[in-house]
Amino acid sequence: MITKITWQRAGRVAEPGRYMFRFGWLTIAAEDLAIWEQFPEAVFTLVQMPCSGASDEFRLGAFELPASAGGN
Repeated sequence: MITKITWQRAGRVAEPGRYMFRFGWLTIAAEDLAIWEQFPEAVFTLVQMPCSGASDEFRLGAFELPASAGGN
């Protein structure tokens, strides 16, 4: 099971919305995209939402920056 996702793995989506991935549906907010645009190497934790049907629903939670992205 995937627990974290990068912008590259998300296909460098350019618009907020709900996207289908192998693990289920992922809702990406404008605020999430703003972080990825500023820090392309940021890694988000996937947060599973209560199921609304047969498919799994996720959103992006906390994110981590690589040591090189944070500056000093």
